[in-house]
Amino acid sequence: MALAGFIGIAGVGAAVALAVASPKDRALGDLSGLQAQVGGQNAQVARIKRDAQRDLDALAVKLGQLQAQSVRLNALGERLTQVGKLDDGEFNFDEEPGQGGLEVANGPDAGAYALPESLGKSIDQLSGQFDAQQAQLEALRDMLMDRSIESSLRPTGMPVNGYISSYFGGRPDPFSGHSARHTGIDIAAPTGTPVTAVAEGMVTFAGQRSGYGDVIEIDHGNGYMTRYAHNSALVAHPGQRVRVGDVIAKAGSTGRSTGSHVHFEVWYHDRVVNPLAFVKSHR
Repeated sequence: MALAGFIGIAGVGAAVALAVASPKDRALGDLSGLQAQVGGQNAQVARIKRDAQRDLDALAVKLGQLQAQSVRLNALGERLTQVGKLDDGEFNFDEEPGQGGLEVANGPDAGAYALPESLGKSIDQLSGQFDAQQAQLEALRDMLMDRSIESSLRPTGMPVNGYISSYFGGRPDPFSGHSARHTGIDIAAPTGTPVTAVAEGMVTFAGQRSGYGDVIEIDHGNGYMTRYAHNSALVAHPGQRVRVGDVIAKAGSTGRSTGSHVHFEVWYHDRVVNPLAFVKSHR
């Protein structure tokens, strides 16, 4: 009876002790679970950081490539400026191009915070540099095209293979011997030698004029007009568009002429000018 009472008392004590310890044990168990969960989240964050770092490293490499491309574009622009013989200071390709880089602090985690801001700044800087380069290259292209067009419209060179037998200005008239003003240059050439346009333009006249014989006249659209006289045959016709080097006639001795040659005149804004300056500019 006494033994049974003792066992009963002991059982009650154990139950009370178990009831007292259970909240702590449960708390410890919950803590262990939270620790495991946090550990998993830390591992996930670490993976995300590694992936982000890898992506940023790839972007950094690409940024370096773009910066190298920017330098090459500057060099190309400078060469085009020199080839185009543009005035110094017209384009600033010699100016140091925008440079950038990723400033990563020391330590395994520091770069994860420094990279995005630095990368964004570098990309913005490079983007602005490319915008400026594009604007300059477009302006340079337009200017070179304008100069190319202008050059093609300006009389340049000899219209026929031969030698100059009479120059521009005062001379004795070949028929009367009296002093007279020669409004062009005479280029001796065998009959039938091709006569070519010295600049791009539109043929405005192809026919006979008093004293000139069979003549071709070309309007170059920029104030210049050229005249090719004493031809034996006319190849071009009025309204025809001609380019530099196109055959427009054949040399001859029609009109007021003492022998086979081409009388070549250059007019600028309705005033005759010395063609020799344009012939020499081709040499």
